[in-house]
Amino acid sequence: MHELSITRNIVSIVSERAAGRPVRRIHLRIGALAGIEVGAIEFCFGMCTEGTALEGAELVVHEVEGRGECERCGEQMQLQHLVALCQCERRAPLRIVAGEELLIQSMEL
Repeated sequence: MHELSITRNIVSIVSERAAGRPVRRIHLRIGALAGIEVGAIEFCFGMCTEGTALEGAELVVHEVEGRGECERCGEQMQLQHLVALCQCERRAPLRIVAGEELLIQSMEL
């Protein structure tokens, strides 16, 4: 479960930025195509924050849908998978434009 190590890294980064000040809330942006289980991050969060400035903080996850853009016709569409083809007559590959991100958007002290 790589979500545990991801959550530990998030806690470490936010703790460093908080510089000992208590953190009330963290906002994350996680893309649908990032290969990360949001539920697992939420599950690991409480355990990883014990004894840190983040203990008791609320984790708010903003999920970002996967979006792709056709390399030929330029149309954008929602993506469920990393590899897909446009429905245009040329069935061209789609370039991913959103949904792979994992960002610490903000923290509230």
